Amino acid sequence: MTELIPAPRAVTAAPGEVRLTARSRLYAGPGAEGAERWLRTALGQATGLPLREGREPDGTDGTDGIALRVDGRLGPEAYRLVSDARGVLVEGGDAAGVFWGAQTLRQLLGPDAHRRAPVRRDRTWAVPHLTIEDAPRFRWRGLMLDVARHFMPKDGVLRYLDLMATHKLNVFHFHLTDDQGWRVEIRRHPRLTEVGAWRARTKFGHRASPLWDEKPHGGHYTQDDIREIVAYAAERHITVVPEIDVPGHSQAAIAAYPELGNTDVIDTTALSVWDTWGVNPNVLAPTDNTLRFYEEVFEEVLDLFPSEFVHIGGDECPKEQWRSSPAVQARIAELGLADEDALQSWFVRHFDTWLSARGRRLIGWDEILEGGLADGAAVSSWRGYAGGTAAARAGHDVVMCPEQHVYLDHRQDGGPDEPVPIGWVRTLEDVYRFEPVPPELTPAQAAHVIGTQANVWTEAMEDAARVDYQVFPRLAAFAEVAWSALPAPAERDFADFERRTVAHCARLDALGVAYRPPGGPRPWQRRPGVLGRPIEGPPPHR
Repeated sequence: MTELIPAPRAVTAAPGEVRLTARSRLYAGPGAEGAERWLRTALGQATGLPLREGREPDGTDGTDGIALRVDGRLGPEAYRLVSDARGVLVEGGDAAGVFWGAQTLRQLLGPDAHRRAPVRRDRTWAVPHLTIEDAPRFRWRGLMLDVARHFMPKDGVLRYLDLMATHKLNVFHFHLTDDQGWRVEIRRHPRLTEVGAWRARTKFGHRASPLWDEKPHGGHYTQDDIREIVAYAAERHITVVPEIDVPGHSQAAIAAYPELGNTDVIDTTALSVWDTWGVNPNVLAPTDNTLRFYEEVFEEVLDLFPSEFVHIGGDECPKEQWRSSPAVQARIAELGLADEDALQSWFVRHFDTWLSARGRRLIGWDEILEGGLADGAAVSSWRGYAGGTAAARAGHDVVMCPEQHVYLDHRQDGGPDEPVPIGWVRTLEDVYRFEPVPPELTPAQAAHVIGTQANVWTEAMEDAARVDYQVFPRLAAFAEVAWSALPAPAERDFADFERRTVAHCARLDALGVAYRPPGGPRPWQRRPGVLGRPIEGPPPHR
């Protein structure tokens, strides 16, 4: 009856319904004011109902209404929704719990409740009588969006924050820098965006494709843009975790400031922002000047992002330039390090210490395990489960995001109709059966798996419609894995989820999402053979 995604822990249905009308009131108790503002705006736009402020409805005045309040006994992010003769009551263990309950209420009102203006003025808005008890499984329920490979303008980012909120996801991992672009304004180093935010052309499709888009591509977010994004996310109880990639994936920064590169090995002044995909050999030089430069970058980043965690990348750092550089070899000897892997670990540890001194925590891709894991660092485990398992056993927090399961740039079908056939085939059902916690971990070790995350790398996603096509509806399956108390993967009722997905696609339609229909690609998206042959195995990046 409810067709909710993600599925709540318990639903008890009853006969009857609450009808919302122009007379219905919206009440918020202390701590629920943010959810009240959001709900009045969202439902007001979609329904045309004023939902004026009023006292808590009790059913005595003949007017159905909505009440929002905090009840700390429910626990963090948990909520209870009761629809009965007195109206609709949404209680949350905290402000976030009230907000997630409000998201469920909007789903109960039907797909048209997700529109930005009424489509039928004479329709009835009703919530069935029921009781829902719900709480999340993980505290980190993330989506990583790569805006470095293909820039997404600010309005597109805000839209994805709304889509995350709809699915009860609460961490937005913002991949802001890479070889192909630097996307955040750093006032002390303006060339990072003046030069590093633009490339002359772009490889179209997979790196094996012969096609090029010969137009310049780029863009960046001003610091006020970032503040707006962070504030918009916070209103939706989403934490924005910035990623500034070091010491690899740094050619855009080196193109802007050549002294950051290994100048005794290559002519860094000849480098431009990279225009193709893959693992780039041009990495940062491990000098004191490089450390100071990035400390200045991070100082501005910390001012913009209040998140507990700051992501420093740390992945796919080829060591060839370091091995052939006399200056780097002298640095390794000076520091008393064993080899280049130890040098990368030293680089990561420097920023772990630097961030810790400022009350923040470092998180990086699982390559930061090479040469020894930095003290206090957390791991984004992308190369399967092994890195996350090792980190959890060593007492480090882990976000599970293995590429084999939750890389949403991977193709969704094995046939020739996928627009960009890269990576492993990962169907909607594959994502739904993903399990973030490795079974070999003890309960104490498993507690270090603080959550999970779906990653959206945009090399082959040239615009927002392509991002939508790759992400949805698989993100709905991932959201249920991250939020709901599901059984073991083999025991999950995918048929029920698939049935609910049909109803959920009507919500996505109302939200304007250009998703891939669960039954296959839309006719206009059939472009077999245009962007390169199917590529088995890992995609052209992490």
